[in-house]
Amino acid sequence: MKRILLIVLFLLCFAGTASAYQFYLSCPESVQVGLPLKCSIDSNLPAGTTFDLAFYQSGYTATPISKQSVTIQDSHATQYKLFDTKGLPGGQYKLEAQFKGNDESSLSSDSKTLQLPVLIDRSGEITITSPMTQNMDEALRIEGYIAKIGNDGVEITVRGPDGIIFGPQWIGTKINIQSGAGVFTQPVSVTKPGDYDVTFSDAKGFIGVVTFKVSAPVTTTPTTLPAKTPVTTTRPPTTVPTPLPTPTKSPPSYVTVVAALGIIGLLSVNLAKKR
Repeated sequence: MKRILLIVLFLLCFAGTASAYQFYLSCPESVQVGLPLKCSIDSNLPAGTTFDLAFYQSGYTATPISKQSVTIQDSHATQYKLFDTKGLPGGQYKLEAQFKGNDESSLSSDSKTLQLPVLIDRSGEITITSPMTQNMDEALRIEGYIAKIGNDGVEITVRGPDGIIFGPQWIGTKINIQSGAGVFTQPVSVTKPGDYDVTFSDAKGFIGVVTFKVSAPVTTTPTTLPAKTPVTTTRPPTTVPTPLPTPTKSPPSYVTVVAALGIIGLLSVNLAKKR
């Protein structure tokens, strides 16, 4: 009797499990900060079932980062969702399927609706010494060093507004004897302004992404001075004063001449008497 009861309970449990829908959310255990976090969803829920896949930063409280909607299709093929990790701090994160209505209650006990990936942040190993904002006439100078890689080299990829313009390519590094860091320098020609993401990797894998801003060249507009119009100064005509008439000397009158001769004669007589 007891054996029959156990068989009945087993069949009931099996029937209950078989009638439940299955849902499996799968994410990598860890990913480097800057790389996309790729998660897969497999489920036999009815086509058209829609839910949200939420991305949180875990801690004392869960901080929401982003959310994507997922809809089950007729084919029930595996679906993939990518979550951007650029600029996020390293640490524990959470991916959770958030259902609407009673969909979650219909899932089997072995379903997985929660994942706890860890983001690994190595971006602090990169130090950039060239300007983060550069003019297009001088860009792009990628200079700096990476901690503890010595002469091992580093792989870089440069992605701009038009896609990848350099790499992925390994460039040499020169060891800093004091710190063991690997110093690098790499010029890359650019043809348009915008943001340029430089991805760094080494033998251990992805290190981080550094974004340079390239500005348009400064165009100098020539200053055109207005033509100078000659200024004509009109002066009033110079008035030449009319010269005064030169007085005309009149000849001595007859009376004057006779008087003068008389005086001369008297003077002559007086002189003769004195002699």
